[in-house]
Amino acid sequence: MEGMNKRFSGVPALSGASLDIDPGEVHALVGQNGAGKSTLIKILTGAYRKDAGDITFEGRRIEFASPEAAQRGGISTIYQEINLIPYRSVAENIFLGRPYRRFGFLDWPRMNREATELLRRFDVRIDVHEPLFAFNTAIQQMVAIARAVSFDAKLVIMDEPTSSLADNEVEILYGVIRQLRATGISVIFVSHKLDELYEVCDRVTVMRDGRTIATTSMADISKLELVAAMLGRDMQSVRREGQTSFHGKSHGVHRDLLSADGLVAGTKVKNASVSVSSGEISGLAGLLGSGRTEVARLIFGVDQPDAGTIVMEGRAVKFAEPIDAINRGIGYCSEDRKVEGIVPEMSVRENLTLAILPRLSQWGIVDEVRQQEIVNKFIERLGIKTSGPDQKIRELSGGNQQKVLLARWLCLDPKVLILDEPTRGIDVGGKAEIQMLIRELAEAGLGVLMISSELEEVIEGSDRVFVLRDGRTVADLQREELSEIVVMTAMAHGEGTADGNAA
Repeated sequence: MEGMNKRFSGVPALSGASLDIDPGEVHALVGQNGAGKSTLIKILTGAYRKDAGDITFEGRRIEFASPEAAQRGGISTIYQEINLIPYRSVAENIFLGRPYRRFGFLDWPRMNREATELLRRFDVRIDVHEPLFAFNTAIQQMVAIARAVSFDAKLVIMDEPTSSLADNEVEILYGVIRQLRATGISVIFVSHKLDELYEVCDRVTVMRDGRTIATTSMADISKLELVAAMLGRDMQSVRREGQTSFHGKSHGVHRDLLSADGLVAGTKVKNASVSVSSGEISGLAGLLGSGRTEVARLIFGVDQPDAGTIVMEGRAVKFAEPIDAINRGIGYCSEDRKVEGIVPEMSVRENLTLAILPRLSQWGIVDEVRQQEIVNKFIERLGIKTSGPDQKIRELSGGNQQKVLLARWLCLDPKVLILDEPTRGIDVGGKAEIQMLIRELAEAGLGVLMISSELEEVIEGSDRVFVLRDGRTVADLQREELSEIVVMTAMAHGEGTADGNAA
């Protein structure tokens, strides 16, 4: 793939991106949110149409009209979420949409026989007559791979294939990938887990902001250099920075507000610990897929931990649902502002007071006078630019939408505010305003847990930083320890050392 361009509503998603895969190669494709990985893959598989660029497959130029055409042409995709039919048999899932027929009837003996033989290639010996749901996630993943290979695929794309697998199941998948490589089938391996990349991949392509930043052999790039490339950091300048620490100011005496210790949830959170004090901003850093958002959801009661403890102001708590966390003084601005934050067709007034409505209502009747007082107060206090409280929130800029969401929680007078990517999708001016507002809130005594994919934002905006790697807290860095190379080293290796020389 060369010179790939793609725009959505005038906004570039790909700008001259490229991708080159060798026969029988396992090739890693990595990058943060918005890097362009998904767009590139969807163009390759016919889900999107490219605006410009050339795609050459097995020596011929191609442009598939649909994912089905791509499958017929030798390119199969296995998605992060297994998209098979659980109540159908294993054999039915493998031959879904293209069953064998004999004399006009389904040829069940042939399909069952070939499904059994296909799975045995991957050392999977199961009864293919059984429904798919009867088997664990790892076996279901193997069935998805068998289905992909059954199309005589020359290239298999695996999008986060280990996200739902246990450690022993991951080893089985590694064996299958190596077997595909040995038979000459190429694999594009999309993953955010660095250890996986170095375990099975031959080369890696790094994407950032819709561009291909680097393509190199896995043996020629260290984990730290790979993290630097994904985050857009120049290793020479980072190393020169050395131990240059955060230059923020202290906010006086702090008291512990919230701590989460040893959180475990499924395969995404394995041993995460964070804490938040009054008057401080605790940053939560980590590559995409490290478990940052999952930890925030556990603390806020959206999801339930399998193990671990949460302590609020010295007392152990269990939040069965978000309202329990809200009642204890916790607010949460989620990562996806448009999907999980704003209600686009409702007004600024309605969005801003959504969380406090129970306190403004009696017998189902909202005290509109009190509601308007609160709205006017926070529009002025946060400098929300709007034509009026009844303007629809979807008409506001991203920065002003985020201010409304902040106001939604501030009017509840919270003790802890969890902010997941608070400046994502906001222009430079609005970004600076939000960052300044967060700092002012901390100085006023609020405890803030801030999650950000931007390394600079985490380091410059935090008093303390917790680093997550593969669902585990691998570093707890105090103000005087904070620097880019220390945080990046923790992301790459699971430890906060400053020399940056680890392999």
